Amino acid sequence: MAVLLKRLLHPRRPPAALGRPLGRREASLDTHAGAAVRVRFAPSPTGFLHLGGLRAALYNYIFAKKHRGSFILRLEDTDQTRLVPGAAENIEDMLEWAGIPPDESPRRGGPAGPYLQSQRLALYAQATEALLKSGAAYPCFCSPQRLELLKREALRNRQTPRYDNRCRSLSEAQVAQKLAKDPKPAIRFHLEGEAPAFQDLVYGWNRHEVASVEGDPVILKSDGFPTYHLACVVDDHHMGISHVLRGSEWLVSTSKHLLLYQALGWQPPRFAHLPLLLNRDGSKLSKRQGDIYLEHFAAAGFLPDALLDIITSCGSGFAENQMGRTLPELITQFDLTRVTCHSALLDLEKLPEFNRLHLRRLVSDETQRRQLVGKLQALVEEAFGSQLQDRHVLDAAYVERIILLRQGHICRLQDLVSPVHSYLWTRPAVGRAQLGTVSEKVDVIAKRVLGLLEGPGMSLTQDMLNGELKKLSEGLEGTKHSNVMKLLRVALSGQLQGPPVAEMMLSLGPKEVRERIQKVLSS
Repeated sequence: MAVLLKRLLHPRRPPAALGRPLGRREASLDTHAGAAVRVRFAPSPTGFLHLGGLRAALYNYIFAKKHRGSFILRLEDTDQTRLVPGAAENIEDMLEWAGIPPDESPRRGGPAGPYLQSQRLALYAQATEALLKSGAAYPCFCSPQRLELLKREALRNRQTPRYDNRCRSLSEAQVAQKLAKDPKPAIRFHLEGEAPAFQDLVYGWNRHEVASVEGDPVILKSDGFPTYHLACVVDDHHMGISHVLRGSEWLVSTSKHLLLYQALGWQPPRFAHLPLLLNRDGSKLSKRQGDIYLEHFAAAGFLPDALLDIITSCGSGFAENQMGRTLPELITQFDLTRVTCHSALLDLEKLPEFNRLHLRRLVSDETQRRQLVGKLQALVEEAFGSQLQDRHVLDAAYVERIILLRQGHICRLQDLVSPVHSYLWTRPAVGRAQLGTVSEKVDVIAKRVLGLLEGPGMSLTQDMLNGELKKLSEGLEGTKHSNVMKLLRVALSGQLQGPPVAEMMLSLGPKEVRERIQKVLSS
């Protein structure tokens, strides 16, 4: 900091460009000019990744892949007091889980690293020095107490709190005198002149006269760490970011950032501010909701593709909104010019249906189905463990049969280890007395079903079983078909509700069905 402030006593000079000069073609950084597309997702590791962050990352990812560009993860960890342990790792873990891994990141490295802002302090100091030299920045010696009084006074007068730019007018002698007492002041950016207009790729032409409504912002804190405004400008420049796709809450700050680019002599990237992702009722997604974190959805068994599908289906950027799109389809169909200014309203009650659709797609693919079999085997082992009377239920062929029969009826793989499906893995404790309350013809019904299963060379199908069970009921005078089905369902599962009886029998297989019925008869 002391080195930076030596420049304060120099006469004002024109703004100096920092880093290598940009060529005319490179400076445009336009997808149509043939320049490389480089976008970034730059969250702060002050919390774990949630749906709002996932959506911002996804739009950057699909824009990069659409234009054969690079997707960069940069962690903005300059507010050291708010860092959450494990958050940095979680953000990258969850991007990989979601199937949108960065090309460059703290974990993967890359040519523009380091990718943690706390490891890039020298770059911010270099930029600050250039701003101090040109007179575009100045030291601020105001105490926290004075700044708090300014804020209180403004609120008391029902005004928007703003810094009064007091230290902007200090003479060189005053600055030198104060530096002797306080060698590490904050550095503020001098907001002056008309803010440049810019064409946002979503919101169109914009200009925000920040100098008339805001005080000069701090760009470098007294601890040597930058604020967001300086850090994002410096990093986007040095990382060669061509397009900044970020939330619309940063739209009003863009004029301030463009003034910084101008003061540093740098070519800015193109900007596209994305409308917010809100709850169905229009309220903001809140981290306090708990269930908006990706970890929650992953642990609950929701598929990454279902989440990517629902957060894009509720917004814009595509020719039409439809369920069931995969990531490659999202990349192909995405068109930034179709993104509107309207907020995206997210209805999480529809997520199970989205997940059902994507689960069926995985089941239909043989390779993916084998992976699902392995996951379900682990879930069964975890859920039932020592309760398994017959470990043959973990056989891959049996587990695959269950998945194939139940696809379309379940929303998550975890549903297959819920209580309603426990009969698939453990034998229910059902006695003759319990069945007797359903029908007096327990023995007759049981023996006829056993006879049905012992037919020579019989190939069981659900349609065939349904037909045979219907015939069986018709041959029982005074007994309704519904009572026969109810009795068999209880005998096989111990439950009054569940999948069709024919499907139950097909799932369990003839041998297991016989054993369960014989067990009831002998009880």
